[in-house]
Amino acid sequence: MTATTTDDATTDAAPVSQTSQLYDNLREAILTLDIAPGERISERGLESRFHASRTPVRAALSRLEREGLILHEGRSWTVTPIDLDEIASLAELRGVLEPAAARLAVERASAEQLDEVRAHLDDLRGAPDREAGIRMGSTFHLDLAALGGNRFITDAVADALTRLERTRWIEVRTAEARDAAWAEHSAILDAVRDGDADRAADLLAAHVAGTNDRLLSWIAQERRRLRGAGVTIVGSAAVLDETEHQHADVPADHPA
Repeated sequence: MTATTTDDATTDAAPVSQTSQLYDNLREAILTLDIAPGERISERGLESRFHASRTPVRAALSRLEREGLILHEGRSWTVTPIDLDEIASLAELRGVLEPAAARLAVERASAEQLDEVRAHLDDLRGAPDREAGIRMGSTFHLDLAALGGNRFITDAVADALTRLERTRWIEVRTAEARDAAWAEHSAILDAVRDGDADRAADLLAAHVAGTNDRLLSWIAQERRRLRGAGVTIVGSAAVLDETEHQHADVPADHPA
């Protein structure tokens, strides 16, 4: 009886483990643009590429669909295009929620909690690569949202960051951009620690808006190259055209 139970547990664990590994690998390929936005993917192709069976492939795809990273249309799957309208909407959402969370953090966060956030931030100072830069940004924004003590705000911020994670690889592409992000995060945290809710909220709103502007500026400058590489960009062309016009004189290597 014991042997049967153990065998069953091992059998059940295998698909779960394979699904998790496949999900991680596929998600990384999408976020790093190894699989381009707008690219069609097939279950059989993924089975061959990742040496996985059909059930884990479908489970991983369903999970990625819930995160907004892929679309399911009939029998086909497509990596979600870079959507300018979605980027703008998420920036608006974050611009409302995160300053509100910062104000709540001023009211509710303990000194010990603030010390912990500072430790996380300092551990990732001078992030050596883009992956560490993404982790620094996600950790800080989620830590700060959690300090407000409202789980609905924290969940909404987490969802927005997940949906933006692919474009956030662009934001931290240079060491200068990562250093600038760290400095802005640090100033926001200092304002919270000082009990200055207005300054914390204003700094955070400016940080979110500035990040969005720099992202759109880069896409405007690079959109021909991106499309040439097979990256699909959809949404308000007028917004991108205006951004491109405003930043026409900015050098291509200008730090984000």
